[in-house]
Amino acid sequence: MKTELDQYLHYLQFERACSPHTRDAYRRDLLEFAAYLDRRALTCATCEHHHVSEHIGELRRRGLAARSVHRHLSSIRRFFQFLKARNQLADNPATVVTGPKRKQKLPAVMDTDQVQRLFTWSARNPREKRDRAIMELLYGSGLRLAELVNANVGDADLVTGFIQVTGKGSKTRRVPLGRFSVDALGDWLDERGPLPPDAPLFTGRGNARISPRTVQKQLKAMAARQLHTDTPHPHMLRHSFASHLLESSGDLRAVQELLGHANLSTTQIYTHLDFQHLAEVYDRAHPRAHGTTETDTPSK
Repeated sequence: MKTELDQYLHYLQFERACSPHTRDAYRRDLLEFAAYLDRRALTCATCEHHHVSEHIGELRRRGLAARSVHRHLSSIRRFFQFLKARNQLADNPATVVTGPKRKQKLPAVMDTDQVQRLFTWSARNPREKRDRAIMELLYGSGLRLAELVNANVGDADLVTGFIQVTGKGSKTRRVPLGRFSVDALGDWLDERGPLPPDAPLFTGRGNARISPRTVQKQLKAMAARQLHTDTPHPHMLRHSFASHLLESSGDLRAVQELLGHANLSTTQIYTHLDFQHLAEVYDRAHPRAHGTTETDTPSK
């Protein structure tokens, strides 16, 4: 299987333009599957659906979470589909294999009051101006952490109010900047003076491109100061952006475009989140949500 796996990883890197993180995940999953095939003296050509099922069963018995097992199964399906598309296999034996039932986990979001308190402060020095601009972009435009740290100065157009980012699969999209984002970015860029378009939009020590870890650390520190908790993280701001936007507009397609989701089904998680919020409001506020302790007296 080594030759086929090398071909597939080359395809992911140069044709699909997958990130190193994504390629590493596929490599790990498929190396485990290759080890299973070796133990059974099987090849890709002789592997059948019940072999894939047996491997998935072994992963479950080892205690892997349902989500991780589904990722392994997805890696195997896509690998076999790659081989089938290149006429190296007649069929994809993983197509009919199903993974364990998994409970849908809703993303954690902040409510609007928490967001308001998170942003109730003024930047007093260059670092705070940088951190303010970062937070405004994460919540105001819903950027992924990788999109933010990889952005360059030339990607942000403060006149038109848009920023171009490169998302998953090296796909680019233009995202609107709100007034607060424009003001915060303007303050941060004014601190740095004239810069070439390919200069990093956000920098850490020594004017090097800021690291994802630094962004996470600074956001947690600000959340601890403003909210007395370090729970918020960059992706929580993105989730909050999507949830609040969908709650206000109801336009799922627009939210999909702004987030850069390839499939609408990925964005639909925020619809479930909105329903959950409505249910919680009902439970707290409606008199019929819980049993009454008073005896109703019919009018005569």
